[in-house]
Amino acid sequence: MTDVPCVGAVVFDRDGRLLLVRRANPPAQGTWSIPGGRVEAGETDEQAVLRELAEETGLTGVVGRLAGVVTRDGLGGDTYVIRDFVVQVTGDAEPRAGDDAADVAWFTRADLAAAETSPGLVDALTEWKALPR
Repeated sequence: MTDVPCVGAVVFDRDGRLLLVRRANPPAQGTWSIPGGRVEAGETDEQAVLRELAEETGLTGVVGRLAGVVTRDGLGGDTYVIRDFVVQVTGDAEPRAGDDAADVAWFTRADLAAAETSPGLVDALTEWKALPR
């Protein structure tokens, strides 16, 4: 059982909608969550969050403040320690699902309330005052 460092990207568009991906793989497969994943050896959190954002959505960005930290049960008894950062998208590309994402979409607060999200996502975003408009 190990603590596994992970990151996530809290991304909003100009209209205040939140970017979410539908997880293609366990854990939380099939649910909507923010783009993210494991920090690879030799990466900083900032490098990892930008890599994960690009891999899962095709978007590039600039890392801003730390939104918050959560721990989640991982696979094989591991614990994922997830540091979620606010990321400002650069360029005008449209998000597209890639890598571990089965789908990608922008969510309003009403959309988020109606969606099947990963465990604890809405609670964490609420605590961090990072809900979409």
